[in-house]
Amino acid sequence: MDLRRDTSGEPLNIAKTTAKKAGLLYFVFVMFAYTTGGPFGMEGMVTTSGPGVTLLYLLVIPLFWCIPVSLVAAELTTAIPVEGGFYRWVRAGYGNFWGFLAGWWNWSASWLLGGSYAVLFSDYLGGFFPSLVGWKHYLVSVALIALLAYVNIRGIQMVGIVSTVLEFSVLVPVLALCVIAATKWHFNPFHPFAPPHVPPFQVFGVGLALGLWLYSGYEQCSSVAEEIENPQRNYPIALAIVVPLSIATYFLPALFSLAALGNWDKWNTAYLPTAGVLIGGSVLGFALTAAAMLSNVSLLNATVLTSTRMPSSMAEDGYLPPVFAAKHPKYGTPWIAILISSGIYALLAFHTLAQLLTVYIWLRSLVTVLTVLAAWKLRKTQPKMARPFRIPWGNAGLGYVVIAPILMTIVALVFSDKFALKWGPVPVGLGVVAYFVFPRIKKLVEDGM
Repeated sequence: MDLRRDTSGEPLNIAKTTAKKAGLLYFVFVMFAYTTGGPFGMEGMVTTSGPGVTLLYLLVIPLFWCIPVSLVAAELTTAIPVEGGFYRWVRAGYGNFWGFLAGWWNWSASWLLGGSYAVLFSDYLGGFFPSLVGWKHYLVSVALIALLAYVNIRGIQMVGIVSTVLEFSVLVPVLALCVIAATKWHFNPFHPFAPPHVPPFQVFGVGLALGLWLYSGYEQCSSVAEEIENPQRNYPIALAIVVPLSIATYFLPALFSLAALGNWDKWNTAYLPTAGVLIGGSVLGFALTAAAMLSNVSLLNATVLTSTRMPSSMAEDGYLPPVFAAKHPKYGTPWIAILISSGIYALLAFHTLAQLLTVYIWLRSLVTVLTVLAAWKLRKTQPKMARPFRIPWGNAGLGYVVIAPILMTIVALVFSDKFALKWGPVPVGLGVVAYFVFPRIKKLVEDGM
């Protein structure tokens, strides 16, 4: 089933990608790098929502978010393994308008995160080099973005090699933290369940937004389906490995560190390296600081890979200028889309993650809702389509994977903080504007030529 069609509905004569493909091992680490990267970033949830709520969120949110989304991604990737993934699934199910929004919202959401990962890398590096401030800090962030743009132009296999090396470097000190902390269990890690005298929206809403970010992106790697060896087999296997690994990566360091220290009110957004010093000494603290730094490199590396296939696919379908779809003559990658996206990340590389996260969740959650609805729609409109992997438990399973993320999205948006309620709808509305504006701009350009 070829979903690559232009805006007139005519099939496109697009050659299969010539880029080198990633095998299962490299793809597992690419997916883990994009969806998780490491446990760093979840620490702020402890003081915001309390240790008990945090640990409960880390175990329960996957049931309503990443597990149903991963089942949808497995079914549709094995049925329709095309570049652009969920963007083209939504187009197939609901037409051009909703398909465009899925692609645009996803691409613009990546703008909010790409630059912030580079900023966080420079922040951690500044811990080793205190003089790294101002323009030097920004220059390092931009240099990292440029380096990873080059890695991505080389293709998914190179991205996979880098992701594998980085994630091993991240997980080894995290495992050491868990083992040492487990031997020093002195406190109830679930106490208190929620922080006293804190407004409910902060306890449940802000923490939930952070939790959804932690567990987002399991459909995202479908955007590079044609760059994976045997995606019908390897995508479901990768999900089966990465989902439980991600849950363990977040839950176990939080559990053991809280049980060893009991100082939940001292946690902040970069606390695990400090916890490492208190639990295992300066060597473990240094290793965890380096791991946090490398985790942000890994997250940015995978973000460039998966998000840049969106403008490339949209350009193939006639929504963006054709230059976005241009393939590198040697590596077969959408190198112009990679360079343009990386340039946008560089322009935004002065915002921190905390400033952008609650707005990002509006875009991310709406894309996820469209993705799971596409699975339901295609079951109705394409019942005979081959699905090598099928969402289990029949209609009940299909209902679960659709309803659970929608309910989680409603709760997250209703409990958004004031900043998110004010600014979250803005990039959502800009996607609607872009749908009507870009075709007119394209027509004007074509008429002018």
